[in-house]
Amino acid sequence: MADFPDSGERPGWFVVLPDCASAARTEAALRSRAVQEVSHPSGRPWLLGDWSAHAMTVGEAGLVKVAVVGEHAVTADRLTTAADRIRTIADLDELVRGMAGSFHLVASVTGRVRVQGSVSGLRRVFHARIGDATVAADRADVLAALLDAAVDEQRLAARLLNPCAPHPLAGLPVWRGVSALETGHCLALDADGRGRTVAWWAPPEPVVPMAEGAPALREALSAAVEVRTRGRELVSCDLGGLDSTSVCALAARGRAKVIAYTADGLDPLCDDVTWARRTVAGLGDVEHHVIAGERLPMVYEGLQDLDDRFDEPCPAAMHPSRCLLVPRLAAARGSRLHLTGFGGDELLAGSPAHLHTLMRTRPRTAWQRVRGFAAQGPWPYRETLRQLWDTSDYRQWLVRAGDELTAVPPPFETPALDWGTPPRLPPWATPDAVDAVRELIRTAARTTEPLAQRRGPHVELEAVGANSRMVRQVGQMAARAGLTLAAPYYDDRVIEAGLAVRPQDRITPWQYKPLIVEAMRGIVPAESLTRHTKDEGSYEAEMGMREQRAELLALCEDSRLARLGLIDADVLREMSSRPLPPALPFDALYQTVACEMWLRTPDTAATTAPG
Repeated sequence: MADFPDSGERPGWFVVLPDCASAARTEAALRSRAVQEVSHPSGRPWLLGDWSAHAMTVGEAGLVKVAVVGEHAVTADRLTTAADRIRTIADLDELVRGMAGSFHLVASVTGRVRVQGSVSGLRRVFHARIGDATVAADRADVLAALLDAAVDEQRLAARLLNPCAPHPLAGLPVWRGVSALETGHCLALDADGRGRTVAWWAPPEPVVPMAEGAPALREALSAAVEVRTRGRELVSCDLGGLDSTSVCALAARGRAKVIAYTADGLDPLCDDVTWARRTVAGLGDVEHHVIAGERLPMVYEGLQDLDDRFDEPCPAAMHPSRCLLVPRLAAARGSRLHLTGFGGDELLAGSPAHLHTLMRTRPRTAWQRVRGFAAQGPWPYRETLRQLWDTSDYRQWLVRAGDELTAVPPPFETPALDWGTPPRLPPWATPDAVDAVRELIRTAARTTEPLAQRRGPHVELEAVGANSRMVRQVGQMAARAGLTLAAPYYDDRVIEAGLAVRPQDRITPWQYKPLIVEAMRGIVPAESLTRHTKDEGSYEAEMGMREQRAELLALCEDSRLARLGLIDADVLREMSSRPLPPALPFDALYQTVACEMWLRTPDTAATTAPG
């Protein structure tokens, strides 16, 4: 693999202080590390941190100040106009709902503060009580450093769950004393430095027919891409599946030169390159680069070279070299913005769990869909009926999940009509880790609410959150190459447009992602819209485990997870020295490797966060 230089850039960060004297302790701790500062209208410090020159836009009118950080098209003049109309922090709702892109919004309104990120979780907000004031930040490790906080071993143990920890455990910071906002919530800080979370968003009712929903998605996705490409001479794109193909085609409609990259997988069934070449032929002026399979780093390759300090364990850490190859190539070609199709699967393929509700509202349509999915699975008849007729709420499902942490993982053919895939701890988890995770799940089950009242939207939003958190960290890695990684499918407006479409129109066993197909007619070449295949990655994962077995076994030596008593290193070593047993899914190691690598990364690596 080519040796790519590090651009010297580091992930940006910012801290939000309330407008009160009790925030002085945090301000003092930040002074030695913060590079930029924005004050409250009162003159007190408000935003401190280290962000790129063009990342933040600020508008001010009287005692109101509004800042937007991220990928957006809002101007300082527009924010100033908006600030002039704002009287309370609740008035920010209208401004937010009219903005395209992906961003944090922070407002100081007559001594009170509102902080929010994105619905997807790509832009997260963390908060902690430091002294007598609640402060917020876009990185958990920044607050952990201010608190001198230790790792929360119980929460870390939950990160060993496969395929991932369930809501609300998945989004919990792994630092003691640090909290995070849940989906659709903002943080309100009063004039005395007290904080409370406020719900401002809920998923739309899925009632929009395809004839209306497809144009709405086209408009939202077009705006999301245009926000990123406006004013640029050159941008780069992934060009693989239908999701990234759509983003690439939208980018090609703009004025920027588009450079597309397609990775030719080692799996002989992978057909990304074939379809990408057809797309490029149809689009015309797109510079296309195909990366040969033998050039692609293996899964688990480069583990010993990872020095990015994430603020939570990141599954992308299991193949850092693979994640960064395309961004590095794009940066070397001159791109400073790289568009991806991340997020499309969760939004466009959708979840069959919608059929649980549809069976009760439109049973005839639901039965047709169930038969189709069951035939493709194939889904066992008895388990399909059990899930369809089951009326358990989310809390009951969580309790069952906690009881079954060490059971054999459900077979691949298990129907997907429940509140989610029951998570499992790996065989190398210690009894103490099992007890800790079970206690955490049972405690959460007493009070937690699902992300949506029905199974389908809940499953989709949970998947959006889980995957966007990984993409957030990959974006941090890409920043070191001097590149912004943009994922338009995770924008609030795009998510709203997709989730609003009726499930019977959006989710069908007989057509691949019908919503994006209808939305992209006339934009994506017609032949490319006929694609119904997707590379799912298991071939590369199994090849990587064989080829990189030495790197995996090295993680068992002086394992940090074993030091904490969360895994049995001998069991992990024995199972990593041979192919995983058939009962374990191919990605069973992912979460463990992510947690181990996170614990091994030096605190000083790749971050300028205060410490």
